Amino acid sequence: MGGMRVKSAQVFEKGLQYDRRWMLIDEFGMFMTQRVYNEMALFKVEVKDKALKIIFERDSIFLSFDYQVIQTPIQATVWDDTITTFEVSKPLSQWFSKRLNKQCRLVSFPEENPRAVDANYKINSEQVSLADAYPFLIVGQSSLDDLNLRLKEPLPINRFRPNFVFSGGEPYEEDQWRNFKIGKNSFVGVKPCSRCVLTTVNQETGIKGVEPLATLATYRKNMNKIYFGQNVLAIDHYEIHEGDEITF
Repeated sequence: MGGMRVKSAQVFEKGLQYDRRWMLIDEFGMFMTQRVYNEMALFKVEVKDKALKIIFERDSIFLSFDYQVIQTPIQATVWDDTITTFEVSKPLSQWFSKRLNKQCRLVSFPEENPRAVDANYKINSEQVSLADAYPFLIVGQSSLDDLNLRLKEPLPINRFRPNFVFSGGEPYEEDQWRNFKIGKNSFVGVKPCSRCVLTTVNQETGIKGVEPLATLATYRKNMNKIYFGQNVLAIDHYEIHEGDEITF
Protein backbone atom coordinates (compact mmCIF):
# COMPACT_ATOMS: atom_id res chain seq x y z
CA MET A 1 0.00 0.00 0.00
CA GLY A 2 1.12 3.59 0.33
CA GLY A 3 4.15 4.18 2.54
CA MET A 4 4.40 6.67 5.38
CA ARG A 5 7.12 8.79 6.94
CA VAL A 6 7.73 8.57 10.68
CA LYS A 7 9.89 10.58 13.08
CA SER A 8 11.07 7.50 14.99
CA ALA A 9 10.63 3.75 15.00
CA GLN A 10 11.73 0.70 16.94
CA VAL A 11 14.22 -1.49 15.09
CA PHE A 12 13.49 -5.21 15.08
CA GLU A 13 15.34 -8.03 13.37
CA LYS A 14 12.57 -8.40 10.77
CA GLY A 15 12.38 -4.68 10.07
CA LEU A 16 10.98 -1.51 11.61
CA GLN A 17 8.07 -2.00 13.99
CA TYR A 18 4.74 -2.38 12.12
CA ASP A 19 6.53 -2.35 8.74
CA ARG A 20 5.32 -5.05 6.34
CA ARG A 21 3.80 -7.28 9.03
CA TRP A 22 0.51 -7.50 7.08
CA MET A 23 -0.32 -8.19 3.46
CA LEU A 24 -3.16 -8.93 1.12
CA ILE A 25 -3.31 -12.36 -0.47
CA ASP A 26 -5.50 -13.58 -3.31
CA GLU A 27 -7.74 -16.66 -3.29
CA PHE A 28 -4.68 -18.87 -3.93
CA GLY A 29 -2.65 -17.46 -1.02
CA MET A 30 -0.36 -15.47 -3.32
CA PHE A 31 0.88 -12.12 -2.08
CA MET A 32 -0.60 -9.06 -3.78
CA THR A 33 1.47 -5.98 -4.58
CA GLN A 34 1.38 -2.80 -6.65
CA ARG A 35 3.34 -4.61 -9.36
CA VAL A 36 0.06 -6.20 -10.46
CA TYR A 37 -2.53 -4.18 -8.55
CA ASN A 38 -1.33 -0.62 -9.15
CA GLU A 39 -4.35 0.83 -7.34
CA MET A 40 -3.01 -0.52 -4.03
CA ALA A 41 -0.91 2.66 -3.94
CA LEU A 42 -4.14 4.56 -3.27
CA PHE A 43 -4.53 2.94 0.15
CA LYS A 44 -2.90 5.43 2.53
CA VAL A 45 -1.78 4.32 5.99
CA GLU A 46 -1.03 6.20 9.21
CA VAL A 47 -0.56 5.25 12.86
CA LYS A 48 -3.41 6.48 15.09
CA ASP A 49 -3.83 5.61 18.77
CA LYS A 50 -2.31 2.12 18.76
CA ALA A 51 -3.84 1.26 15.41
CA LEU A 52 -3.25 1.55 11.70
CA LYS A 53 -5.72 3.86 10.01
CA ILE A 54 -6.15 2.75 6.39
CA ILE A 55 -7.67 5.33 4.07
CA PHE A 56 -9.05 4.75 0.59
CA GLU A 57 -10.59 7.77 -1.11
CA ARG A 58 -13.31 8.93 1.35
CA ASP A 59 -13.43 5.66 3.30
CA SER A 60 -11.26 4.52 6.18
CA ILE A 61 -10.96 1.58 8.52
CA PHE A 62 -8.84 0.84 11.58
CA LEU A 63 -6.55 -2.12 12.25
CA SER A 64 -5.89 -2.23 15.99
CA PHE A 65 -2.48 -3.40 17.10
CA ASP A 66 -4.31 -5.41 19.79
CA TYR A 67 -6.29 -7.44 17.25
CA GLN A 68 -7.02 -11.15 17.69
CA VAL A 69 -6.44 -13.10 14.48
CA ILE A 70 -8.60 -15.92 13.19
CA GLN A 71 -6.81 -18.96 14.59
CA THR A 72 -6.65 -20.92 11.35
CA PRO A 73 -3.17 -20.92 9.77
CA ILE A 74 -2.97 -19.87 6.13
CA GLN A 75 -0.02 -20.93 4.01
CA ALA A 76 0.84 -17.86 1.94
CA THR A 77 3.42 -17.35 -0.79
CA VAL A 78 5.89 -14.44 -1.05
CA TRP A 79 8.13 -15.00 -4.04
CA ASP A 80 9.78 -18.39 -3.40
CA ASP A 81 8.88 -18.50 0.29
CA THR A 82 5.89 -20.30 1.80
CA ILE A 83 5.05 -18.83 5.19
CA THR A 84 2.41 -19.28 7.88
CA THR A 85 0.05 -16.32 8.24
CA PHE A 86 -3.32 -15.65 9.87
CA GLU A 87 -6.32 -13.74 8.59
CA VAL A 88 -6.85 -10.62 10.69
CA SER A 89 -10.63 -10.42 10.38
CA LYS A 90 -13.39 -11.13 7.88
CA PRO A 91 -14.68 -7.51 7.90
CA LEU A 92 -11.21 -6.16 7.04
CA SER A 93 -10.79 -8.69 4.24
CA GLN A 94 -14.21 -7.77 2.87
CA TRP A 95 -13.40 -4.04 3.06
CA PHE A 96 -10.31 -4.51 0.91
CA SER A 97 -12.03 -6.93 -1.47
CA LYS A 98 -14.80 -4.44 -2.17
CA ARG A 99 -12.46 -1.54 -2.89
CA LEU A 100 -10.10 -3.58 -5.07
CA ASN A 101 -12.97 -5.41 -6.77
CA LYS A 102 -10.93 -8.53 -6.12
CA GLN A 103 -11.48 -11.32 -3.61
CA CYS A 104 -8.63 -11.07 -1.12
CA ARG A 105 -7.75 -11.53 2.53
CA LEU A 106 -5.75 -9.37 4.90
CA VAL A 107 -3.29 -11.57 6.78
CA SER A 108 -0.72 -10.93 9.48
CA PHE A 109 2.73 -12.43 9.83
CA PRO A 110 3.55 -12.94 13.54
CA GLU A 111 6.96 -11.78 14.70
CA GLU A 112 7.92 -15.29 15.83
CA ASN A 113 7.08 -16.98 12.52
CA PRO A 114 10.19 -17.78 10.48
CA ARG A 115 11.21 -16.42 7.10
CA ALA A 116 14.97 -16.43 6.63
CA VAL A 117 16.92 -13.97 4.52
CA ASP A 118 19.02 -15.39 1.69
CA ALA A 119 21.66 -17.63 3.29
CA ASN A 120 24.29 -16.11 1.01
CA TYR A 121 23.88 -12.74 2.73
CA LYS A 122 22.95 -13.55 6.33
CA ILE A 123 25.08 -12.32 9.23
CA ASN A 124 23.41 -14.02 12.21
CA SER A 125 20.69 -16.10 10.53
CA GLU A 126 18.42 -13.05 10.26
CA GLN A 127 14.71 -13.22 9.56
CA VAL A 128 12.66 -10.87 7.39
CA SER A 129 9.04 -9.76 7.49
CA LEU A 130 6.88 -9.51 4.34
CA ALA A 131 9.34 -7.28 2.50
CA ASP A 132 10.64 -8.70 -0.77
CA ALA A 133 13.83 -10.15 0.69
CA TYR A 134 15.57 -8.01 3.33
CA PRO A 135 14.46 -6.17 6.48
CA PHE A 136 15.81 -2.71 5.60
CA LEU A 137 16.61 -0.56 2.58
CA ILE A 138 18.72 2.59 2.66
CA VAL A 139 18.96 5.22 -0.10
CA GLY A 140 20.98 8.42 -0.24
CA GLN A 141 19.22 11.67 -1.09
CA SER A 142 22.23 12.42 -3.29
CA SER A 143 21.48 9.28 -5.31
CA LEU A 144 17.92 10.45 -5.91
CA ASP A 145 19.12 13.95 -6.76
CA ASP A 146 21.53 12.53 -9.36
CA LEU A 147 18.78 10.40 -10.88
CA ASN A 148 16.37 13.34 -11.01
CA LEU A 149 18.91 15.38 -12.96
CA ARG A 150 18.67 12.72 -15.66
CA LEU A 151 14.86 12.54 -15.72
CA LYS A 152 12.49 14.78 -17.66
CA GLU A 153 10.31 15.01 -14.54
CA PRO A 154 11.82 14.52 -11.05
CA LEU A 155 10.41 11.76 -8.88
CA PRO A 156 9.93 11.61 -5.11
CA ILE A 157 11.74 9.12 -2.89
CA ASN A 158 8.51 7.22 -2.24
CA ARG A 159 8.90 5.48 -5.62
CA PHE A 160 11.68 3.43 -4.00
CA ARG A 161 10.02 2.71 -0.64
CA PRO A 162 13.18 2.96 1.49
CA ASN A 163 13.26 2.59 5.27
CA PHE A 164 16.12 5.07 5.65
CA VAL A 165 17.02 8.13 3.58
CA PHE A 166 20.24 9.97 4.42
CA SER A 167 21.55 13.37 3.41
CA GLY A 168 25.13 14.22 2.47
CA GLY A 169 27.70 12.05 0.77
CA GLU A 170 28.20 11.16 -2.88
CA PRO A 171 25.55 9.70 -5.18
CA TYR A 172 25.31 5.92 -4.84
CA GLU A 173 27.97 5.69 -2.16
CA GLU A 174 25.60 3.44 -0.18
CA ASP A 175 26.40 0.74 -2.78
CA GLN A 176 29.72 0.22 -1.01
CA TRP A 177 28.58 0.48 2.60
CA ARG A 178 29.21 -2.54 4.80
CA ASN A 179 29.42 -1.79 8.54
CA PHE A 180 27.84 1.46 9.74
CA LYS A 181 25.73 2.89 12.55
CA ILE A 182 22.64 5.08 12.57
CA GLY A 183 22.47 6.58 16.01
CA LYS A 184 22.88 3.67 18.45
CA ASN A 185 22.03 0.97 15.92
CA SER A 186 24.66 -1.00 14.04
CA PHE A 187 23.77 -2.20 10.54
CA VAL A 188 25.43 -4.22 7.79
CA GLY A 189 24.93 -3.46 4.11
CA VAL A 190 24.69 -6.83 2.40
CA LYS A 191 23.51 -6.37 -1.17
CA PRO A 192 22.60 -3.60 -3.63
CA CYS A 193 18.85 -3.58 -4.21
CA SER A 194 17.62 -4.67 -7.63
CA ARG A 195 14.56 -2.69 -8.70
CA CYS A 196 11.32 -3.77 -10.32
CA VAL A 197 8.29 -2.31 -12.05
CA LEU A 198 6.81 -1.17 -8.73
CA THR A 199 9.10 1.88 -8.91
CA THR A 200 7.17 3.00 -12.00
CA VAL A 201 3.86 3.28 -10.10
CA ASN A 202 2.90 6.85 -9.16
CA GLN A 203 2.16 6.66 -5.43
CA GLU A 204 -0.41 9.45 -5.62
CA THR A 205 -2.40 8.28 -8.64
CA GLY A 206 -1.73 4.53 -8.86
CA ILE A 207 -0.82 4.94 -12.54
CA LYS A 208 2.12 2.99 -13.97
CA GLY A 209 4.67 4.60 -16.31
CA VAL A 210 8.15 3.75 -17.57
CA GLU A 211 10.32 5.85 -15.28
CA PRO A 212 12.57 5.62 -13.40
CA LEU A 213 13.51 2.19 -14.76
CA ALA A 214 14.00 3.42 -18.34
CA THR A 215 16.61 5.95 -17.23
CA LEU A 216 18.20 3.81 -14.53
CA ALA A 217 18.72 1.08 -17.13
CA THR A 218 21.07 3.39 -19.04
CA TYR A 219 23.60 3.61 -16.21
CA ARG A 220 22.62 1.40 -13.25
CA LYS A 221 22.17 -1.93 -15.00
CA ASN A 222 24.35 -4.95 -14.29
CA MET A 223 23.72 -8.58 -15.30
CA ASN A 224 20.21 -7.69 -16.50
CA LYS A 225 19.25 -6.13 -13.15
CA ILE A 226 18.78 -2.45 -12.31
CA TYR A 227 20.11 -1.30 -8.94
CA PHE A 228 19.15 1.58 -6.65
CA GLY A 229 19.72 1.54 -2.89
CA GLN A 230 21.32 -0.95 -0.53
CA ASN A 231 19.72 -3.86 1.36
CA VAL A 232 20.59 -3.85 5.03
CA LEU A 233 20.50 -6.10 8.11
CA ALA A 234 20.33 -4.85 11.70
CA ILE A 235 22.82 -5.91 14.37
CA ASP A 236 21.26 -3.82 17.16
CA HIS A 237 17.59 -3.28 17.91
CA TYR A 238 17.15 0.13 19.53
CA GLU A 239 14.83 2.96 18.61
CA ILE A 240 15.94 4.98 15.60
CA HIS A 241 15.14 8.66 15.03
CA GLU A 242 14.95 11.12 12.18
CA GLY A 243 18.16 13.17 12.42
CA ASP A 244 20.34 10.37 13.84
CA GLU A 245 23.91 10.61 12.64
CA ILE A 246 25.48 7.94 10.44
CA THR A 247 28.95 6.81 11.53
CA PHE A 248 31.41 4.21 10.26
